[in-house]
Amino acid sequence: MDGTSTPDIGRYGIFSALVHQPPTARDETAAELEELGFGAIWLANATVDDVAPVIAATSKAVVGTAIQSIWRHEAAPTAARCAALEAAHPGRFLLGLGVGHPQRTAGYKRPYAAMTGFLDALDDTDSGTPVPAGRRVLAALGPKMLGLSRDRAAGALPYLATAEQVAGARELLGDGPLLAPELGVVLESDPERARQLARAALERYLKLANYTNNWLRGGFTEDDLTGGGSDRLVDALFAWGDEKRIRARIDAFHTAGADHVVVQLIGDHSMVDLPSDSLRRLAGILH
Repeated sequence: MDGTSTPDIGRYGIFSALVHQPPTARDETAAELEELGFGAIWLANATVDDVAPVIAATSKAVVGTAIQSIWRHEAAPTAARCAALEAAHPGRFLLGLGVGHPQRTAGYKRPYAAMTGFLDALDDTDSGTPVPAGRRVLAALGPKMLGLSRDRAAGALPYLATAEQVAGARELLGDGPLLAPELGVVLESDPERARQLARAALERYLKLANYTNNWLRGGFTEDDLTGGGSDRLVDALFAWGDEKRIRARIDAFHTAGADHVVVQLIGDHSMVDLPSDSLRRLAGILH
């Protein structure tokens, strides 16, 4: 592989906050995720600096940031760190970038223009080693950011999207760019308990306009966004049930146009400490 093409990340990746574990536990978790067949490990709210030890703990899995905020990290040092990672571990890293949320980001304004400027800086050969478009992906929900993912990056990482929205993203992206949506998976067959766990994970996102606006664009109503989210909203955003039902939901994302589905294990555990037995059960559903 050359230094500009997009690495092969397979059909399935996993979303994990393992970078917040103690180093030994982090390395063991990363190695287990690779052993279980996940082609990519997407590090929640991580930076480029968080990636190197996870790559070192594995032998072939691609590791990506999901996502690094463009407001908190400047482009030039980001590009320098990406170049160092590529030199040390060729083809093992994808830079996931995002604009975050106005409710959580000081100085948030004109996100599309800000992302365009950040990508311009990553392309600037005068200031250092550029980050090739094939090695960066964008957190994207709306049409403008999806278009930027198509034109200036390897593709898009939609989060908390429905299968119908995945299909819409594929239509906008066209056939070439990577489409790697996240999908929360609840290993629970009881509807009431499954939705309870899903709502606990969904709660904080119901306060973020980028998500709520996207769901409203997708045909949900304001009523769907109240009371922790309607059953209709929860069932569209999360896969739950027995193994057959969960697999069907994941397959629906591929049918809708996803190249790679980033599964996120949802349960009564923390995002940091994923139970090994649940990870193995999830891997069994996928493979």
